[in-house]
Amino acid sequence: MKQVLAAIDFSEATSEVLRCAAELTEAFEATLILVHVAAPNPEFVGYEAGPSSVRDSRARELRREHRMLQEYAEDLRQRGIPTKALLVQGPTVQTLLDEARSLRADVIVIGSRGHGAVRRVLLGSVSRGVLGGALCPVHWVPIRAAAPLGQAKGVA
Repeated sequence: MKQVLAAIDFSEATSEVLRCAAELTEAFEATLILVHVAAPNPEFVGYEAGPSSVRDSRARELRREHRMLQEYAEDLRQRGIPTKALLVQGPTVQTLLDEARSLRADVIVIGSRGHGAVRRVLLGSVSRGVLGGALCPVHWVPIRAAAPLGQAKGVA
């Protein structure tokens, strides 16, 4: 089975990454796997799990991210695109690479904003890390002035 892994971060890049990933998924007759890497839990010196207020806040944030991820996946499924959604925690680059390997992704779709004139600067640190470590092709989506979420072509 062919699999397209789309790395999404809920930024302004998400709409364009989803649009490109959906197009690739349809073209390859593949399954789309949306992956969001949530920040790891904060570590506190002297506390095993941190103060309850911090744990509660982090839990709310993870639930919100999970809900958003599932909404994107459901929207794509309703458009006839076989889609799975996965929220994982960890260091972003290594976690994306590990998931791509584990899921046997055929291609990774990732967005990057331009911040300078040379390619090294154009690619963000996450994009650079994924490009440098991926065992499959990476479809890099340059993000310029992206439309607000839900308004990009094919994501409404």
